Amino acid sequence: MQILRSILFNIFLYTGITIVFLIALPTLLLPAKFTLLFGKFLGYYVIFLVRFFLNTVVEIKGKDNIPKDEKYFVASAHQSIFETFALQAVLNYPVFILKKELLRIPIFGLYLKKINSIEIVRDKTTKDNINFFEKVSKIIKNEKRPLLIFPQGTRIKPDEIVPFKKGVGRIYEKLNIPCVPIALNSGKIWPKIGTIKHSSKIIISVLRPINPGLHKDEFVKILQTTIYEEIKKIS
Repeated sequence: MQILRSILFNIFLYTGITIVFLIALPTLLLPAKFTLLFGKFLGYYVIFLVRFFLNTVVEIKGKDNIPKDEKYFVASAHQSIFETFALQAVLNYPVFILKKELLRIPIFGLYLKKINSIEIVRDKTTKDNINFFEKVSKIIKNEKRPLLIFPQGTRIKPDEIVPFKKGVGRIYEKLNIPCVPIALNSGKIWPKIGTIKHSSKIIISVLRPINPGLHKDEFVKILQTTIYEEIKKIS
């Protein structure tokens, strides 16, 4: 039964994404806000699919912790493809930091560029990476959208603990705005490896903001502890 649910889920997921991408093509010639609307739609669409096909409830806790009248950035745990879609339904049109390779994907890469996604070459020193933090600061200063980063650097297993990348501390220091941590347990339902999805409950836990003013190393330590402790509670 779970295999059938997973097959149907995958069919509707990738068919739906393809259809949305095709319908949204004209937005590449329009202001970015129109492209962003399709991204938010995909967020709600993926949440609907996991509920309908996987019999999985999605609970969003602590949404009141998202600042309403000030700039902020979000540091989220990363266990699954799920949150790359679903967090667009939770947040106000986030700006993504992502691997440069994603920008080379046909059509998808065009959308990522259109919505001002910020690329980084992981684990390498390049000309682009040297200017990375200045680019982040400039975009967030000029946008009314929150930055979204995954400080673990890649998707990890639900029970796996890896140190956060130091870059999140430099972003915190450079932006000098609150950071909203997000913990989640999506990897239990939609694992990183394999095509079989599971039926359970996905919890997205939006935690209290960490205000600016800390030393970057202290911030990273607090952020990491806060997210991993919350993951233990919701898993």
